[in-house]
Amino acid sequence: MTIEPDFLDELGRFDAALNRQTTSLRQGDQQSPRVGEGLTFSDYRRYSPGDDTRLIDWKLFARTEEYFIKQYEEERSLTVHLLVDTSASMDYGEDETHKFEYAAKLALGFAYLTAEENNDFRYGTFLDRVNRIDTGRSNRGELLALIDQLNEVEPAGSADFESALEGYAQRIRSRSLVVVFSDYLADPEVVESGVAALARNDVDVLLVRVVAPTERDPGVVGDVLFADPESDRTRRSYFSGSLAETYQSRLDAHIDSVSNRVTALGADHVLVDTGADYFDSFASVWLK
Repeated sequence: MTIEPDFLDELGRFDAALNRQTTSLRQGDQQSPRVGEGLTFSDYRRYSPGDDTRLIDWKLFARTEEYFIKQYEEERSLTVHLLVDTSASMDYGEDETHKFEYAAKLALGFAYLTAEENNDFRYGTFLDRVNRIDTGRSNRGELLALIDQLNEVEPAGSADFESALEGYAQRIRSRSLVVVFSDYLADPEVVESGVAALARNDVDVLLVRVVAPTERDPGVVGDVLFADPESDRTRRSYFSGSLAETYQSRLDAHIDSVSNRVTALGADHVLVDTGADYFDSFASVWLK
């Protein structure tokens, strides 16, 4: 792995203050629609006996001769959980198009801007369970330490989305956003089950699917030996125009199946081409 920390500084050009409500949960200054004593004015209501008289708007009383209470939106902190797939299929792509490296950098971008907004992040890798690799500091020093750890990762094995996400859902104790970075090369029903476990825990979920350019279009013709990195199985095929079309159709169908299943659960799904400029991809995911 060759993730360099310089890219973090360039993320400063993205405006992290998205000012969205917690119910749609994206990063930045999150505000809850629940009314309470907070810092952001929401609305007025008429005074009722027993209300705190300190909340009466005396200027409004001077104009109307009626008592009104100020209501506020309760500001809430947000914990962003960033989970990156380390299965063997993520060890694909050359240089900057490498799927694991690209996904890890996207997750680091989320962590960076989350920390800039004084929210907490959690960073983990997973196969059949999530291995949390941060220490809970949510600062730049933490990010640099994470880069060092990620550069040592060698993707291997097979991901079990159901076990990993169900297990992690039990560890979440606060209102959260969980962002899962993977190629999702698994049974769509298994991915759906894992996301359902998170959604049941009152968690907002964003799935980021990384696809390398040569996965969408292998660009090969003739007698080709294909290898499954997670099972070591191989298959020799004559890869011609018709077979290429069938392959692409099946890949698109799989992408659509995963997307449709998780969006039905209230999650978001974003497809990212690792051949695209990193910052363009990051913006499309962050602003989703």
